[in-house]
Amino acid sequence: MPLDQITLLLMAGLQSLIDYVAQHTVTCLVPAFFIAGAMNYFISKDVVIRYLGYSARRLTSFPLATVSSIGLAVCSCTVIPIASGLYRRGSSIGPAFIFLWTAPALNILTITYSGAILGVEITLVRILAAISTSFIIGLVMVTVFRREEQERSEKERSKPNVAATKAEVLHSKNSLILILMLVATLLLPNYLGAGRTFVEKLLIFLPLFVASMAFAYLRFSKDEILQWFQETWWFVKKILPLLLVGVFIVGVVGAIIPPEFVQQVLGGNGLPQTFLANLIGALMYFSSMTESPFVKMMMGLGMGKAPALALLLTGPGMSLPSMLAIIRVFTFRKAIVYILTTVVVSTIFAFIFGNLLL
Repeated sequence: MPLDQITLLLMAGLQSLIDYVAQHTVTCLVPAFFIAGAMNYFISKDVVIRYLGYSARRLTSFPLATVSSIGLAVCSCTVIPIASGLYRRGSSIGPAFIFLWTAPALNILTITYSGAILGVEITLVRILAAISTSFIIGLVMVTVFRREEQERSEKERSKPNVAATKAEVLHSKNSLILILMLVATLLLPNYLGAGRTFVEKLLIFLPLFVASMAFAYLRFSKDEILQWFQETWWFVKKILPLLLVGVFIVGVVGAIIPPEFVQQVLGGNGLPQTFLANLIGALMYFSSMTESPFVKMMMGLGMGKAPALALLLTGPGMSLPSMLAIIRVFTFRKAIVYILTTVVVSTIFAFIFGNLLL
């Protein structure tokens, strides 16, 4: 390959990395990491185990994991520290991976924006397909790792729970307030700042973040804050490096594949086109809500409704960067089962719903 082409590819990867850091690292990942650390330190393990643990009824834990993710407007990368925080705190693997899937694909902002851009019909089918896919994902993960989950459940129940001795539900009322403030710090800049520049989003983010840190300083001891920061740092060092590597790779791949090729092979509603669209959505990175205008543009160029639905499912819910991070956090075997299950099941549902309901 000529040196100038190599240079162009490296520049494309670098530009992708710069855009990601500027648009998502500060206002998205920073509060997400702090939320994950706070959940892992402050939330009572007994509560997580009771409602989301291995022994909890699937009819309770699966819908609860789905519904609890609706309020978080996060992308496939931002949700990883939060979902892994739940898992480390005692959640069963099924609800943890349901949360990992549904939070980017089914949150209220994404669905609202999808309805405005693509219309009510395709958005309702998207919701139905996402929920159906999430329950299958949860069942597969619980079934495949049943023995490991049983052993883990027994170990978790045998451990002393320091947080539970200080509060029945949360470490304290102040802990709940802090987590809600951090959630607002994550949501508001990305909601109010939609379509705005990075500086404008930062001006919304900084006062909220400073207020959260000030509240923590006034309400918690130095030891509690240190423990919280240590939990946060665990997520940062585990996840962030691979996310950045993945974003760079996506930029390079995006520069290699010509748009004309994608447009030509995604026409119609056949299973091969649906699978290819699903695969593209799974590998590409879409920040929260950006998949809807992309799909609208592609449908205008002739992409079929089933492939469009497939891309709407995996586009926000997965990406190459998130895959690398999931492998690091949840182990290679769990990540592979999750990725293969998600791609296969979402392809099938997108093909069926795309042909029967759209």
